[in-house]
Amino acid sequence: MTMFHIQGRTLALLAVLLPLIGLFIYVALSSGPLAPVPVTMVAVQNRVVSPALFGIGTVEARYSYKIGPTVAGRVKHLDVQVGDYVKAGQLLGEMEPVDLEARLLAQEAALKRAQAQLREAEERQLYASSQAIRYEKLLAAHTVSEELVATKQHELLLAAAALSGASEELVRLTAEREALRAQRDNLRLVAPADGLVVLRSADPGTTVVAGQAVVELIDTQSLWVNVRFNQTHAHGLAAGLPAEIVLRSHAGQGYAGQVLRVEPMADEVTEETLAKINFVQLPAVLPPLGELAEVTVTLPALPAAPVIPNAAIQRIEGRLGVWRVIDDDLHFTPVKLGAAGLDGQVQVREGLNAGDRVVVYSGKALSSKSRINPVERLPGIKS
Repeated sequence: MTMFHIQGRTLALLAVLLPLIGLFIYVALSSGPLAPVPVTMVAVQNRVVSPALFGIGTVEARYSYKIGPTVAGRVKHLDVQVGDYVKAGQLLGEMEPVDLEARLLAQEAALKRAQAQLREAEERQLYASSQAIRYEKLLAAHTVSEELVATKQHELLLAAAALSGASEELVRLTAEREALRAQRDNLRLVAPADGLVVLRSADPGTTVVAGQAVVELIDTQSLWVNVRFNQTHAHGLAAGLPAEIVLRSHAGQGYAGQVLRVEPMADEVTEETLAKINFVQLPAVLPPLGELAEVTVTLPALPAAPVIPNAAIQRIEGRLGVWRVIDDDLHFTPVKLGAAGLDGQVQVREGLNAGDRVVVYSGKALSSKSRINPVERLPGIKS
């Protein structure tokens, strides 16, 4: 009786434990750590990729004019403010002449004296010439000596030299007067072209040095964006390509642009290629200089080739590849990638063919021994 009683209790216990063990195994295999990993997959397709470059730049002016004196001086008056539009030839301000007018008066007096000396030298040369001719005739009549004729010839040479010196002195003084007049004209700060005043760095009474900008203008029709592109992806960037410009102050609104030129010198520190992007049509409200802008340049479309989403690319043990699904088994396949588009599609040059299935997203890290459960989408990930 005791033996049968013990066996009955054992059987009853087994009847309870076996379902529990089976339930545990089922849970472990279906939703526990041993459960298949949910993954989303995509089939490799032959598609045309339209690659694009994305870069960040700043708004600048192609033509700017820094206007200031050519000699040190004090600002007399300024007639424009920042934000004013000016016309070519418009007077913007003027510098104090200091002693320039007095120097001009002194130069004019010296010039008049030089002109008088030139007239005197011309008269002396004319008189010496007539005397030399007269004494040569007298010598022919044997009424004067040869020594006297030689003296008159010498006096003619001296008069000619004096005339040449007076003429050169007049030229020198005239040039100095013109230089002073040009210096006086440079005291007038004149707009060299139509433009917008963007900087006024001095006020009346301020002393500035030679070459210092007092007013700065820009040509508002010459605004462009100075953009930096990563050199790794800059292949194919060339003048004439279309672009889209999104200003930081106009988020969500794009402006048509065009690559004007690619700079021949790159930034060796940041390893970036520089390019200038023109606005096809300027915004109605001009952006401030220095404003950040996002630029997308559309490169020429490439021939059709196998493409995959860039989210499918993994780097395992230093190798770039994808998890390829063959008969529901995972195989890590190294790939060689080509150009990429801003839509997330990447060309595959080697490693995959059209129709191959690859894993895009997975619920956790995968290995070649992982079991997978294909799903339409994973929670929290937009398809």
